[in-house]
Amino acid sequence: MSMGYLVPEESPVVWRGPMVMKAVQQLLHEVDWGGIDVLVLDLPPGTGDTQLTISQQVVLDGALIVSTPHTLALKDAQKGIATFQKLDVPILGLIQNMSLYTCPHCSTPSHVFGSAARTRKLCSDSGIEFLGDVPLDPDVVEKEVDGGVRPAVVAEPEGKGAGIFRAFAERIAAGVGLA
Repeated sequence: MSMGYLVPEESPVVWRGPMVMKAVQQLLHEVDWGGIDVLVLDLPPGTGDTQLTISQQVVLDGALIVSTPHTLALKDAQKGIATFQKLDVPILGLIQNMSLYTCPHCSTPSHVFGSAARTRKLCSDSGIEFLGDVPLDPDVVEKEVDGGVRPAVVAEPEGKGAGIFRAFAERIAAGVGLA
């Protein structure tokens, strides 16, 4: 389920605080989620009405922070960490997204958005666990299958991308007592 389904496909979601809070409440309380063990919420970066509303509406077992190693992204991640810490939501760890690009022609690795050292320092300074990296690699994200595009974890369940995400899922599940 996505807020994107609540507006026309081409339209951006440009809502003020009260509309965001109402939409979040509807998504949390009016959608039949069935018998799920885990509900993953992909939130906008930083802090704001969405994070506050969710933390007031439901008991959160934890927050997972995802950031690129870019300086501005890490500033947003730090604000998100501080927000969830202030709200007494356990931080399950941080995943560094788009951490490394390896040239498909010469195999030279490149830290396009900066060194992982900044991300690791943020984790250390914040007292949270660095869970690992997701490389900037098309094969990790999606695959063309039968004329369409599918997530790599679905298209190749035993592939590189699926392995990366499976390892994260196992560590996060253990962090919330599901392993």
